Amino acid sequence: MAALVALIQGSAARSGNPSFLSAAGTSLAAGFELITGTVTIGVRTGVGSVVNIPQLGRTNGQLASQNEQLAQENARLHELVTAYSAQLAIKPRLEEYPTALEARVIGFPPENDSRSVTIDRGAQAKIARDDGVLAAAGVVGRVAEAGPLTSKIMLITDYTSSVPAIVQRGRWWGIAKGNLSSVRLEYVSQDAALKIGDKVVTGEARSFHSGALIGTIVTIEKSDSSLYQTAIVKPAVDFGSLDRVVVVAK
Repeated sequence: MAALVALIQGSAARSGNPSFLSAAGTSLAAGFELITGTVTIGVRTGVGSVVNIPQLGRTNGQLASQNEQLAQENARLHELVTAYSAQLAIKPRLEEYPTALEARVIGFPPENDSRSVTIDRGAQAKIARDDGVLAAAGVVGRVAEAGPLTSKIMLITDYTSSVPAIVQRGRWWGIAKGNLSSVRLEYVSQDAALKIGDKVVTGEARSFHSGALIGTIVTIEKSDSSLYQTAIVKPAVDFGSLDRVVVVAK
């Protein structure tokens, strides 16, 4: 066996090429080194991971705390931007009525028997019963009760609300009465050529100056047996998202 190996190696040496025995030995050695190296790296990595587990836990806790703080800060900044946008939107109303007072809606009634909101201004700010209340988009309602620090505002959609109104396009008169989710424009002459989309504004009255937008006509009801016609008006103000308002002295 030794002579055979020597003969094979000698023959390969004379030809200048490595023998298949050398190639096989080299491949086996390389494979052994690869396996040994992989196992060694895996063991070192596993040991390092086990050692670093407490540090990773602390880092993860710190990142979670920072994420919570950033989320709270983002919510706070979002609220500030929203409030500032609402103040900017109401600014033209304050320019239109220099003596008006700005207020913020702070409460809605839990029951549905009345359509009202509460604002953060009252008698101490010289707010009185029947003062008109406007939002950036149009008419909100009137002051029904003025407490020392807060006031109750009756919305124009409440059944007890009644406001002199004008159809802006033809200057036709009527009375805008609350209809829970909308406003009914009543006592409009049958001769008035009302159209869907007509703008309805306030007439000069106790709580409002003329020209404040009430809403838009969405339905027209005519009757052959009546001298008048009725229209359903969609309010210009979204009462569900009401925030900043302006109180105008009656």
